[in-house]
Amino acid sequence: MLLLATDTSGKNGSIALVLVTPGLSDVEIVEVVPLAGGAFSAQLVPQIAALLEKHGYRKSDLGAFAVVSGPGSFTGLRVGLAAIKALAEALQKPIATISLLEAVAWTSTARGRILAALDAGRGDVYVGDYELESQMRMHSERLLSREEFLTEAKGAEASPETIVTPDAVLAEMVRSAGIRAELIEYPNGGVIARLGWERLQRGQTVRPEELEANYIRHSDAEIFSKPAS
Repeated sequence: MLLLATDTSGKNGSIALVLVTPGLSDVEIVEVVPLAGGAFSAQLVPQIAALLEKHGYRKSDLGAFAVVSGPGSFTGLRVGLAAIKALAEALQKPIATISLLEAVAWTSTARGRILAALDAGRGDVYVGDYELESQMRMHSERLLSREEFLTEAKGAEASPETIVTPDAVLAEMVRSAGIRAELIEYPNGGVIARLGWERLQRGQTVRPEELEANYIRHSDAEIFSKPAS
């Protein structure tokens, strides 16, 4: 079966085309294509079409989808989710949603309690707290200030948790505070496809009309539209 995975959550977007076999956990990556952030609306659909054509496939050959649902850029996530929603609805195929924080934790070489971190801008950090063994279990996903994150990281240092991030600035900030941090490669579409395939095989899917972004942070529109107390 052919699986399409996409990530348009930030500056390091990508799409991946993989072959999967029901009953087998491994995936065969056909190709991973990087996408430049800020231009997802112009790139994503043409790149998907070009990738399929390059390898002799048609859209109708796609059997399932895996997509990063957040956290990240509001615009980027909307573009990626809209494209997958349209394809899945037209083809009547299942979708697996993946948190980018989950992908960061899964990419770590460590096992056990993982604290995944992503730069959220505005002096904030997206933080995911996971238990990673044979399967992954999420404890929480939150938006913290950098000060709050460092406080939590110091607490993690005294416990079995591992702090993992693909952001060099965050890793250096943590290390400068005397805390260990694992700096990893930014998870690409291949990682999203593998996580998506695990979820698909467990039946953890959503229908196109149920597909929603996991922003964690409220948009400016939501913040400024709230009535003053």
